[in-house]
Amino acid sequence: MENAAILVVDDEGDFRETLINRLKKRRIPAVGCGSGEEALALFRKGERFDAVILDIKMPGGMDGITTLREIRAIHPGADVILLTGHASLETSLEGMQEGAFDYLLKPIKLEDLLEKLAQILDRKGTAVHRAQSEEIRRMLEKH
Repeated sequence: MENAAILVVDDEGDFRETLINRLKKRRIPAVGCGSGEEALALFRKGERFDAVILDIKMPGGMDGITTLREIRAIHPGADVILLTGHASLETSLEGMQEGAFDYLLKPIKLEDLLEKLAQILDRKGTAVHRAQSEEIRRMLEKH
């Protein structure tokens, strides 16, 4: 799988790196950053990602919902999956109203995330994206 680039935005470095490594192990290219500001800098440089996995609760001036709004302003077609704890479920629903593709509760199950990524790739509709989605679903069937 070559082109399905995923951006993981989470201030918890261990979680972020573990998730990126788990995606790469499944041949899904992924990069990460630790803040909304860093993510926006990538989008402003013209980077494009098939999906953004975005933590809602991040310290500093920019939380996940603000980051989501800014990403959608720069790149309206960006598909964003929000990560949330039980305490911020209401915030997740706000994120859905702001245009997030979906949300997952932490701790996430990798299978659930992979299914969401497959759905996003299906929506994109290109032959390459459909092939990538099929590959993800084959991986899910094996587990």
